[in-house]
Amino acid sequence: MAAAMETSPALEILVREPEGFSIWNGPPFDNNNQPGIKLEKVPCTSAKFSEDGSRLMVTKTDSAISIYDSSTLKEIRCFQIPNVVASSLSPRGTYLQTFQKSTTPQEKNVLLWNIETGDPVYQQFQKNMTKATWPSIRFSSDDAVACRFATNEVQFFDAADFSKGIVNRLRIPGVAAVELSKAPGSHVAAFVPESKGSPASVQIYACGKDLQSQPLARRSFFRCSTVQLLWNHGSTGLLVVVQSDVDKTNQSYYGESKLNYLTTDGTHEGLVPLRKEGPIHDVQWSYSGKEFAVVYGFMPASATIFDKKCKPLLELGSGPYNTIRWNPNGKFLCLAGFGNLPGDMAFWDFIDKKQLGTTRAECSVTSEWSADGLYFMTATTAPRLQVDNCIKIFHYNGTLFFEKMFDKLFQADWKPESPDKFGEIAELIKAVDSMKVEETKSQGQRSTSRKPAYANPPAQKPAAYRPPHAKNAAAVQAELFGGSTTGEMSKNALRNKKKREKQKEKKAAEAAAAASDVT
Repeated sequence: MAAAMETSPALEILVREPEGFSIWNGPPFDNNNQPGIKLEKVPCTSAKFSEDGSRLMVTKTDSAISIYDSSTLKEIRCFQIPNVVASSLSPRGTYLQTFQKSTTPQEKNVLLWNIETGDPVYQQFQKNMTKATWPSIRFSSDDAVACRFATNEVQFFDAADFSKGIVNRLRIPGVAAVELSKAPGSHVAAFVPESKGSPASVQIYACGKDLQSQPLARRSFFRCSTVQLLWNHGSTGLLVVVQSDVDKTNQSYYGESKLNYLTTDGTHEGLVPLRKEGPIHDVQWSYSGKEFAVVYGFMPASATIFDKKCKPLLELGSGPYNTIRWNPNGKFLCLAGFGNLPGDMAFWDFIDKKQLGTTRAECSVTSEWSADGLYFMTATTAPRLQVDNCIKIFHYNGTLFFEKMFDKLFQADWKPESPDKFGEIAELIKAVDSMKVEETKSQGQRSTSRKPAYANPPAQKPAAYRPPHAKNAAAVQAELFGGSTTGEMSKNALRNKKKREKQKEKKAAEAAAAASDVT
C-alpha cells in the first residue's frame, strides 16, 4: 500500500439508530467488505462531531451532554443541563454552547462552557431560538474569533478570555443575521432586511477594531425575504443566495432566488452570471476557495463551475439535479437530484473536466464525501422516511462499494478530518485501485464459477407517461392482433405467427403445383 495511505488517518462513520449511536471503521473494509465496529452502541438522543472532528458531543436521554475525545472515544466530561433545548460545539471543540428553556427574563439561559475545566465562561438571556440566531455565539474555524449579533449591533469577544465580556461593538442598524468568516475569522457579513421602502442589503466588515468604520463591500436588493451567506476558505469571497417569498414574474410558486457575489477587496459586487432563469437549488465552494459550483434553473436544472472572478470554468450539463457536493480535495464532484427528485447522480472529475460515471440513489436524505475524497456516502434516514432506511457508499466514479439496510436509521455521518492530513489524491486513487485488483485476484483463485459483481448501472431514463386508457388499449390490441405491451411477442403471438407463416407456405406450394399442372 502506498505511503500516503499508511500515514493518513483512518476514516470513521457515526451511525445513530433508535438504540443509540455507534462508530464504524470506514472504508476500505477488511472483513468480507463489512465495516468493523470501533465503538458499540451508546444510548443517546443526538450525536455530532465538532467541525475539525476532534470532539464528539452526545446528548443523553436524561438531559446530560457528554463530550468524547474522538481519537480515543473516551468521555472527557459530562454536563448535567436540565431543560436543554439545543447545544453546539465550537469548531475545535474548545467550548460547548447550550440553550435552555427560560421561565423569567432575569434567567440567563444561554451558557458557554469551557470543556477542559467544565466551568461556564459566559452567560446571557435569549428569548427564543431560530435558525438565524443559533448558535448565539459564532466562532471562526480556529476558535480564535467569536461574535454574536444583538439589536442593531454585532458584539465581539476575546475568544481566549470571555471574562473580559464584550470587547468591541459594531453598530449596524436593523441587522437580522450575521455570518463570521471561518478560515481565517477576519471578516463578518451582516444582513439588513427591507425597511420602510429601503432595500435590503448585505455588508462585509473587517473584524479588527480599527477597521470597522466603513463596510468593505455592500450589495443592495429589493424583493428579499431571507438570505444564505456562504464564505469561502481564505475569507476573500462571499456568496449570497437571496430568496423572496413571491415571484413577480409568476414563473414559480415557491418565490424567486438570485445568487450574488461579493469580495472583501471590493473588486466584485453583483449577480453571478447564470445562463438560465429559475431558482438557485444549491451552491458550494471548493476547499481551495478559488472555485464554486452552482445548480440552478427550472428543471431540468443546469450546473456550472465558476472561478473567483465569476467566470465560468466548466459546464456540467443539465438534468434532474438539485444538489452539488465537492470533495475535500477539489478534484471530484457529485451532481445529484435528491428530495422530491428520483436520485440520479453524476460524478465528475474537475481537473480532467470529464464525467466519470452515473448512478442512482433513490430517496436519499443526506449525502457527503469522505475526508480523503475517495468515497461518497448517501443515507436514507428517519423521520424523513420511515421505510427503506439504508446507507450506501460509492467510489469516486459512482460504482457502488457498500450497502446496508436498517429497520430505522436516524443519522450517518463521516468523522471530519482536514484534507491536508491525506496524501495527494492521485496517490490515494492508485492505492485504492491496487487494493481492488488484489481483491479481484483472490476472489478468482477461490472460485472460478462465481459471476463478477458488476457496478451500479447508469440511471435509466424514465419512460414516457401513458394514461390508463392508453394502457388498456394496448392490452386489447395485444390480445386481438398478437402484439405485446412490453415490445416483446408473447407465446400466443408467436404461435399465431407460426400458423400464419405455415398457411402462407401451404398456399404458395398449392399455387406452384396448380401452375405446373396447367403447363
